[in-house]
Amino acid sequence: MSNSTQRFSDRVENYVKYRPDYPAQVIELLRSECGLAPHSIVADIGSGTGIFARLLLATGCSVYGIEPNAPMRKAAENLLVGYDAFVSVDATAEATTLPDNSVHLITCAQAFHWFDLALCKREFSRLLQPGGFIVLLWNERRVEATSFLRGYEQLLLDFATDYEQVNHTQIDDAVLKDFYAPRGFSKRTFENRQWFDYDGLEGRLLSSSYTPGPGHPNYRPMLHALRGLFEAHQQNGKVSFDYDTNIYWSAP
Repeated sequence: MSNSTQRFSDRVENYVKYRPDYPAQVIELLRSECGLAPHSIVADIGSGTGIFARLLLATGCSVYGIEPNAPMRKAAENLLVGYDAFVSVDATAEATTLPDNSVHLITCAQAFHWFDLALCKREFSRLLQPGGFIVLLWNERRVEATSFLRGYEQLLLDFATDYEQVNHTQIDDAVLKDFYAPRGFSKRTFENRQWFDYDGLEGRLLSSSYTPGPGHPNYRPMLHALRGLFEAHQQNGKVSFDYDTNIYWSAP
């Protein structure tokens, strides 16, 4: 977890190309359960390369993208250049620099597990207007769903650097119950999927901060194993990455 704000600096290109989007049902849920509307002001915290911010902006709302990593923040600025309602902010989840009671909605997509939870809970409480919502979401690989995904999980266990230490699944219901106290939270799960040829699969692997890069002794053996895994499971030159998109939001 050390230096978590810089972990992805050398992964940005692969992150932009190969990380999954989010199902359309997520935005519909935010509309129905959290009051997302064109007048909403949203703080997308840990906004990264802008993947989720783009979906929010498409609804017509205003979005502050809070991102401390300069290369990722620049990628988001490039992606979202056509949206006047996007404001890119060089700040952290624990100190966003936004004014008190300034946002209707806080979103954290694929980012919350990197935060200092006690500090960001206090910061989120400061930012939110009365009746606002905190929304956390992750695309979680279905690690046991197929023989390919089981093999991919084993590849990470065999070759990655600190995968088990930084895996976001450490944020369990007990952690979330404490974070969302005293309001409590609700949860919904949607299906999501990506299809990859070998180049896409390699890019998806190398987009993760816990995979070794060139020069690391595990790098070439890892890619050799990935090629073998792909060849064993590809159908018509593709393999499927299956996800559960889990979304959590604060109770009214």
